[in-house]
Order: sequence, then structure tokens, then C-alpha cells
Amino acid sequence: MNLMTLVLFLPLAGFLAALFVPRSSPAGSRAWALILSLATFVCSLALIGYFDRGLGGEQFAVDTTWIRSPEIHFFVSLNGVSLWLVLLTTFLTPICVLISWRNIQNRVKEFYAFLLLLEFSLIGVFLAQDLFLFFVFWEVSLVPMYFLIGIWGHERRIYAAVKFFLYTMAGSALMLVAIIYLYLKAGTFSYPKILDLLASGQLGFRPEEQMLLFLAFFVAFAIKVPLFPLHTWLPDAHVEAPTAGSVMLASVMLKMGTYGILHFCLPLFPAAARACSGWIAVLAIIGIIYGALVAMVQPNMKKLVAYSSVSHLGFVVLGIFSFTQQGLDGAAYQMLSHGISTGALFALVGLLYERRHSLEIADYGGVATAAPWLSTAFLFATLASIGLPMLNNFVGEYLVLQGTALANFTWTAWAAIGVILSACYMLWMYQRVFYGEAGHEVRAHIRDMNLREWAAVVPLAVMMVWMGVYSQSFLPPIGKTTAAVLSQTQINVPFRVELHRPVEVSRAR
Repeated sequence: MNLMTLVLFLPLAGFLAALFVPRSSPAGSRAWALILSLATFVCSLALIGYFDRGLGGEQFAVDTTWIRSPEIHFFVSLNGVSLWLVLLTTFLTPICVLISWRNIQNRVKEFYAFLLLLEFSLIGVFLAQDLFLFFVFWEVSLVPMYFLIGIWGHERRIYAAVKFFLYTMAGSALMLVAIIYLYLKAGTFSYPKILDLLASGQLGFRPEEQMLLFLAFFVAFAIKVPLFPLHTWLPDAHVEAPTAGSVMLASVMLKMGTYGILHFCLPLFPAAARACSGWIAVLAIIGIIYGALVAMVQPNMKKLVAYSSVSHLGFVVLGIFSFTQQGLDGAAYQMLSHGISTGALFALVGLLYERRHSLEIADYGGVATAAPWLSTAFLFATLASIGLPMLNNFVGEYLVLQGTALANFTWTAWAAIGVILSACYMLWMYQRVFYGEAGHEVRAHIRDMNLREWAAVVPLAVMMVWMGVYSQSFLPPIGKTTAAVLSQTQINVPFRVELHRPVEVSRAR
């Protein structure tokens, strides 16, 4: 077992051990979850030191036979994008444990067990290189999130959990059919072997065949992103989920979709991806603007942040289908940035809910008077979310817009509207919640942050600044991987600058 598989299986071991913690000891369940999640994060940090930033391919590969007939392998590895997504998962899990410390009082043991199982399945999705294994991790991740929403959610939690499950299962069924078809054509579930067969010409698809396979994968991933108009499950799931569920859902689970598009759809079906890029880009731009406009009129804080995710993830999809190096780099960077800034927003909204027991913006006002440090932390996350320079979201959005401009400047002009609108709805929400006169309920229930809450929020703030001012900590491995994707797909948008010599004008004498 190498370091990567240790990071994968530690949460699973923690989940199994958590089942044996006595139900009468909720403090023991909380402590166990915190210890296991911190240990997993520390081990994942070591992956950075051993990862070769000069390589664009897969590293730390482990390939062993799992099932002999049909031949299914336990095949996992890391690349420059999945490395950071794994770290994002392990980084946010202990934060979710901390922000749920007082909020979760019922069935504490089961809550933290499901949280560790969710971490295991999410890491597995980003590591799997066998298509069947990928599908298994993809489906396993639904189970803990379904129960997190359905048991520990709010009033309409059952409706939201079932809707989330049905939407994702519908897309998963299409993807499973496509995976089985690929296996029948290629004779293997191994993703690298299928790519080698495609590159050597031993495996090929007719245009209509490739289009159907691409759409089967793409719809499954687009539901998870979620891409307009497949986004309607997301606001309900976010509003009804507990705070930790909202953080993991927005910060990591949505990235399963964008990672799947980048890692599977483009290399496997390049011609279909290029043929569909126009209408997919249009849907992404509609999602950017529509998500921002709907967020602007939301009376519920969680629903507002949920619709902001629809808008921000539209930038990721747009960057991917620009088929440019800058666009793909920006898309991958925006996945990470969105995970940090939106995770922080949901965590802070959760802290407000713990105090006031309301998510309605109208029930607040004047919070800055009662809790100045909480207000400062919320403002910091708000500025990061709207893409303020020197903070994390600015880098990803700028690279996406730059790469998209090389492919189609009209797309860039429309997408840039979303940047302006994001400042409108986020700052307007902040003004209504934190400024003005503090009412009696706010003065009576809103208190400032305690040490445990600072421990959860400060690492997120540090990452917002670090990713904003020192993007080269993250971009080189990402660039190697996205360059390899573009090389595999051979669908780079040609970009050429013609140099003209200046014309010399002779002066009349």
C-alpha cells in the first residue's frame, strides 16, 4: 500500500471504526471523526512532496485485479488536477467536523460515520482509472449524501434528498450503459488502455456512435455540475442539507461533474466534444447569467449561495469547452477556488443559522454590530467569491475569460456579465444581513465567533489569499495535465499572431 492508497482507505477505516463507537458517547464520535479526518489530511499533504510536477501523466499508480470475469481492476492513480481535488476533499472534511460540533445533536455517531464514508467515496472518484471502479465510487458517494440530507436536513429534507438521488441516478444510468458499451468494444474497463487503443487506431467509433457515447457521459456529468437546465435539484439540496452537507456538496461533489468532463469526455470522444462545444458553451453562459440573476432575487441565504454555484460552475464548463490551455487551466483552478470560497460561505451561513435559526435574509440586519468578527470573515469570503484581485476566484475566472477569448470573443463578452452580477447579488445580500439597525432577535441571539469556529474559518481564509497571490503553487501540475488532455484530444484551437513590419513612409522633400 503506497501513500495514495493510504489516503484513500483511511476514511473507510475511520467509517468502519466509527460504527463501533458507543451511541451514548457523542463526544467520542466527534473526536474520532476529527482525528481521522486530520490524519487523512496530513497524509494527503505528503502527496505534494512526492508528486513529480514535471510530469503530465498519472502517478502513484496501483493496478490489481479486483474481479476476474469480467476483468475489473482496482486501478487508481493521481494526476495534476486530481491531486488538488483530493487535497480539497481532505482539507474540507475536518472543517466540516468542526462546524458540525454543536449543530448536530441527534444520531451523532451515524452523522460522522457518513461524513467519513463520503470522504472515502469522493477521493475514490478522483483516483479511479478503471471505468467500472469509477462508477462504483460515483454511486457510493450518493449514499452518505442522501442520508446526510434526508436525516439531518431541514423541513423539506426528504423531498430534497429524493430529488437529489433521482436526478443523479438518471444520469448514472446513462453513464453505465456507455461504460458497458465501451467494454464490449474495447474488451477492457481500463481507461488508459482504452486511450491507447484509440491513439493506435485499434479502437474507433463511427461519428454517430461517438456522439451518443459522449452525450451519455456528458449528461451524467452535467447533472452533477449542475449545468443549466439540469440544475433544479441543487437549490433544494443545499437549502435542506445540514451545513456540513452543503459544504461538501458545493465544494467537492459538484467537481465530480467538471472533473469527469475534463478527464473522460474530452480524451475519449474528441470529435463529439468539438461538435457539441458551441451549444454547451451557450448553456454554460446561460447558466452564468441566469444563476446570477436568480441569486439576486433570493430571500434565502443558502439558496442565494446555491444559485451562485450554478453561475460559477458555468465558468468552469465554459473554460473546458474553449479547448485552450488557458481555458482549461482556469477551469481546473476555478474548481479549487470555488471549493474554498463557496465552502466558506456555506460554513458562515451555517454559523448564522446556529445562532438565529433562520436562513431568511429579512430576519437579519445589523449583524455587524452584534458580531463584528463574524461579519469580517463573511465579508472576506464574499469578496473572494466575487473575484476580487489578490483573492482566489480572480485567478480562475481571469484565465477562463482569457482562454475563452482566444476561442470566441463573443462568449467572453457575455460571460463577463456574470462577473458584474456576482458583485451585485453578493454585496447586496451582505448589506441587508450585516448592516442597518440590529433588531431585538439579532441582538438577543447573534454572538461573535468562538475558538472552534475560528479554527474552521481561518484555514479557508488563508487558502483564499494563498491561491490569489501565489497561484504558481498550484498551476504547474494543472498545466501539465491539461496540456496532456489537449494533446490527447488533438482539438487545440489554433491561435496565431501575425507580425507585420511597420510601413515606412518617406517624407516629401
